[in-house]
Amino acid sequence: MAKWRINHGGWQAMAAIGIAVVVSGLAGCAHQGASDANGAVAESASGGGEADVRRRARIRLELAANYLQMGQTTVAMEEVRQAITTDPTYADAYHLRGLIYMNMGDLALAEDSLKRAQGMKPSDPDIMHNYGWLQCQRQQYDVANQMFERALAVPSYKARSKTLMSQGLCYQRAGRLAEAEQALKQAYEIDAGNPAVGYHLAAVLFARGEAKRAQFYVRRVNNGEYANAESLWLGVKIERVLKEFVAMRQLGDQLRKRFPNAKETLAFERGAFDE
Repeated sequence: MAKWRINHGGWQAMAAIGIAVVVSGLAGCAHQGASDANGAVAESASGGGEADVRRRARIRLELAANYLQMGQTTVAMEEVRQAITTDPTYADAYHLRGLIYMNMGDLALAEDSLKRAQGMKPSDPDIMHNYGWLQCQRQQYDVANQMFERALAVPSYKARSKTLMSQGLCYQRAGRLAEAEQALKQAYEIDAGNPAVGYHLAAVLFARGEAKRAQFYVRRVNNGEYANAESLWLGVKIERVLKEFVAMRQLGDQLRKRFPNAKETLAFERGAFDE
């Protein structure tokens, strides 16, 4: 079964959205897939455990996923088109097509594809998750929350922390900070080592005036290997509010040294702490 979920590019709540493609259970590697897709089919339908049409479509879809991971959106879309041509009943192909359209910023076409995928696989939590995030981008917050809740209600769902984080970000966009905090806290309880969850939880707490609590979470991020310009800048602002000026200067020095051209560093240099 193929699983694709939205991954949020950048750690700011309003950052641009990227696509993380996680493919499991697809037949072969990309190189083998290319060979088989050109006609070198080694297994029969009975020997391979699935109909030959679906198997060939799966190979195309694996190629599409790999191309998308490499940023080759046009080629990825062509492989998805061929997968759908090969097997028009393949829900995963419409699912991935929806994510490609979302990555391209065409939300209308993305919604059409995700709706078709969901109609074919109405209980798939990954489709629910991505359809929910699409609705969040369209500012349909209630619909988005309904989809997230449906995904979380699936007992076998493995990516609960990602959906809870997305739900928290969607609540934050809607200005519902208390609910955003609760969702992000649940995500953190499941996956405390995820720096994106820690960053977003700190940002929501800071926005709620809970600087001391925010400090705990952002320090954990900034003391780890995944600190970036966004997390360091958030740390600067939190330490400033708490009057921890030594820590504030240390974070500012890291910004200058590690991310000299980042917008966060430029904001620090001009003292734009309240922008």
